[in-house]
Amino acid sequence: MSYQVIARKYRPQSFDQMVGQGHITQTLHNALKNDRLPHALLFTGLRGTGKTSSARILAKILRCSNLQNFTPCNTCQNCLEISQSRSVDVIEIDGASNNGVDAIRDLRDNVMFMPSSGRYKVFIIDEVHMLSTSAFNALLKTLEEPPAHVIFILATTEVHKIPQTILSRCQRFDFRRIPLKQVAEYLKSICAQENIPSEETALWLIAREGDGSMRDSLSLLDQVINFTDGHLTAAQVSQVLGLTERSLVFEVFQSLLQRQPENVVQCLERLTQSGQNPSLFLEDLSKMIRHGLILKTDPTLSTHHGLIDLPDAEIQQLLQQIQSVTEADLHLLFDMMMKSMQDVHRAQDGQIVFEMALLRMSQAPRIMDLKQLLSTGGTAGAPLAASTTRTIAPPKSLEEKQPLKTVVPPQSVVPPPPQPQPLIDLTADQWLSFVEKIRGTDAFFTAKIENLIFCGCEQLKISLQPPLNFSFLTNQMQNSEMRQKLQGLIDSIFGQGYTFEVLKSRADVQGETAQALASKKRLEAEQKKQEQWQLDPRVQKAKEVFKGEIRVIKNDNH
Repeated sequence: MSYQVIARKYRPQSFDQMVGQGHITQTLHNALKNDRLPHALLFTGLRGTGKTSSARILAKILRCSNLQNFTPCNTCQNCLEISQSRSVDVIEIDGASNNGVDAIRDLRDNVMFMPSSGRYKVFIIDEVHMLSTSAFNALLKTLEEPPAHVIFILATTEVHKIPQTILSRCQRFDFRRIPLKQVAEYLKSICAQENIPSEETALWLIAREGDGSMRDSLSLLDQVINFTDGHLTAAQVSQVLGLTERSLVFEVFQSLLQRQPENVVQCLERLTQSGQNPSLFLEDLSKMIRHGLILKTDPTLSTHHGLIDLPDAEIQQLLQQIQSVTEADLHLLFDMMMKSMQDVHRAQDGQIVFEMALLRMSQAPRIMDLKQLLSTGGTAGAPLAASTTRTIAPPKSLEEKQPLKTVVPPQSVVPPPPQPQPLIDLTADQWLSFVEKIRGTDAFFTAKIENLIFCGCEQLKISLQPPLNFSFLTNQMQNSEMRQKLQGLIDSIFGQGYTFEVLKSRADVQGETAQALASKKRLEAEQKKQEQWQLDPRVQKAKEVFKGEIRVIKNDNH
């Protein structure tokens, strides 16, 4: 008898066996209980989360001969035929290979026939997003008003590719990514049934690599079992799947937190010898920083793993590592990590960039909390003065002869603060100067601003308006982030008190864009320069000697 892989052997046969999709199983159970099951259902979500399995379970419930509390018996003829995909009244269609309009026409003709037995005929269309536009159009009417004996179940991993006309005719069920803890517990139960000894850490590694997909996790478990031929350990799982040892990730993370570059160098040597992928290692480190920042912000999350999918032992180890660091320091490391991941991805030699990135993070300045710094008396930086007077002790030989002297430093003269300049309405030249100033710091943002027409400034309110060919800038400048950025630049250059408005595009707009103003100024400067050359005595003398005319003046920058 041929071997059956674990993913098929332990496929759920009832809603009670589904893992991580309680919101869907509860909804379907109540719909069946209250006789409110819709005629068209759409199952969408990540691969391997139970969409097709749920469709088959629902089909069994609708056709089971020995149904008990809406749980199929899995022993009657109808249940066995559905499990073996040979039921004439439960038709499974692969949308990827039957995506033409002819296949849907055949389905539409088949819908009209009554089921050979039982009450319902069920059509399961897997990968429905692969259907062509004409096939979707052929399905519309039948999907909206099918006969009373027909139930449609559509399954897809890419719901955004399905037309809205189809979505509006279905009741949608979103299958969520399965939490790693539930995946690890399910893998543990399977290992127990298969009599395979396993370490908890090894199962967590498999679950983490499955990335929320139960089918992927079960396939990896099958592969690891074949490799180890028995006992599953974390080291063996890391070896066969090409993963980073968790102990090494924690060790590098600790070295970064404590700013210990010498330890990072030793870890880099071990990473090089093991042939780890730099991108994958940085991804693990970024997740570690993320978990640490969440636990630092709210330590109570360690008791319920809503946001952090880690074993209890790793959570306790992480809590110990982050005790001496601040949230700001973790934010700094995370920003540097994101930049390093991009650099490694773009670099020709990612290994060198990876090594330099870890060393740079291990030598980055630590960000201390101000309250903590004050409470320690300024030990992290310069000593803090406790008073405006200082007591100076004399040399030991003169202690008995001369009393201690108290020296009071002279009061420093604080210059009066500069008087703020009164705000005045801006001119077009001032607006052009503003655009040129920000060009050197943010060229991308300047490219938007310089295409706005400066319509004037009245009562400290700057009026801007995009030309008709740049009308899309009106919507972009309504974005709160863009508005805050422009307002901050205006405040920093002109002073606080100015506001601005972006008007809609019109054909009769008065004014010019900063780009047009800059071009106009350049042209005026060039014309003025040419006029100066025309009046230059040397040029006049040359015209007189050669009896000629000046037609072109060229700038020689060399």
